[in-house]
Amino acid sequence: MAVTVGLLALLILMGILEFRKHQRNLLSVPVRIHVNGTRGKSSVTRLIAAGMRAGGIRTLGKTTGTKPTLIFEDGSEAQIARVGKANIVEYLMVFRRAVSHQAQAIVLECMAVQPALQLLSEKKMVKSTIGVLTNVRADHLDEMGPTLELVAKSLCNTVPENGILFTTERNHLSDILEEGKRLNCKVVPVSSDGVTDQMISGFTYIEHRDNVALALAVCQHLGIDRGKALEGMHKSSPDPGVLRIFRIDYYHKKIEFVNAFAANDPDSYSIILELLKPYKSPEKKLIILVNGRDDRIQRSEQLGELIAGLEADHFLLVGTYTTALANKAMSSGLSHHKIMDLGGYPPEDIFEKVLSLTPSQSLVIGIGNIVGLGEQMVTHFANRGREIVYRSS
Repeated sequence: MAVTVGLLALLILMGILEFRKHQRNLLSVPVRIHVNGTRGKSSVTRLIAAGMRAGGIRTLGKTTGTKPTLIFEDGSEAQIARVGKANIVEYLMVFRRAVSHQAQAIVLECMAVQPALQLLSEKKMVKSTIGVLTNVRADHLDEMGPTLELVAKSLCNTVPENGILFTTERNHLSDILEEGKRLNCKVVPVSSDGVTDQMISGFTYIEHRDNVALALAVCQHLGIDRGKALEGMHKSSPDPGVLRIFRIDYYHKKIEFVNAFAANDPDSYSIILELLKPYKSPEKKLIILVNGRDDRIQRSEQLGELIAGLEADHFLLVGTYTTALANKAMSSGLSHHKIMDLGGYPPEDIFEKVLSLTPSQSLVIGIGNIVGLGEQMVTHFANRGREIVYRSS
């Protein structure tokens, strides 16, 4: 018994010492930026860090998205090796690295989903001086919802006390402003109206105007020239999950494959489909690959409802939990004639099925989940073609 009590006391003491050390590390980095929201967190984190580097601020960035990654002050990257699932204790390691690299600033994508963990991340682990909230959309409703109003309130858990927050969210701006007032935080609504076609054309991949607008607003707040910040963003490496288009010429068939696996809510798909209008034409078959995951059951069911409202020639259900996904889609009104259940099929067989459904040309859009088969599908299509630069018209 005495040994157990002694070990428990030792663990508590070690925890207290570790926490105090983290607080010292945290305060050693004067500019701390916490990026939260439903969509675009990884991209915005990368864009802000790139703009700050271009402005001469020694910055460490860290994304959680498709692949957890540290982005160093020279723009080089290192993927974070995890044992088990993501844990907010990872923040301690990131701040240790920031101090060892003598970083003047740190840009962190929020890695917590549950409301309590988001609050703990902000109040104890980050204590941000600048907050960023990208948007409020219908995802992770089982953990933050079930309503969008509750999702908004959950995301507001990272509003910095006595700080400043930038957001492009419009529909739930009143909730953000209310929380900002409560915490003595200045909330700055950001518009993408000033992000021109020319500015977007500097990216080799499809970047959203709201993301660029947010990153530029943060950089300008820090005194960085807008042109210099944008130049840095254009040169930065994108997140593996960003929208990219690949063209495959295969036995007289032309396929344009769009990696949209990282987005998985109705609003995001509406935006993506609008962006892809220049690539749609009557002579092209529209094929949508829907990647399901058995650890994201509610999301798979939401995907079933979503695709029931989309116009396409074929829906190929891949990955896992596809039977439930198909049932939900059909019960929501999608014709079974348009659905092909390819659950458990490897990428090469899925590619062959796409080929067989392509008379001469097709536009193939991958949606649902990037993890696992989604990433394998992107690699499979990319290896058989070439990436093309997005055109807006």
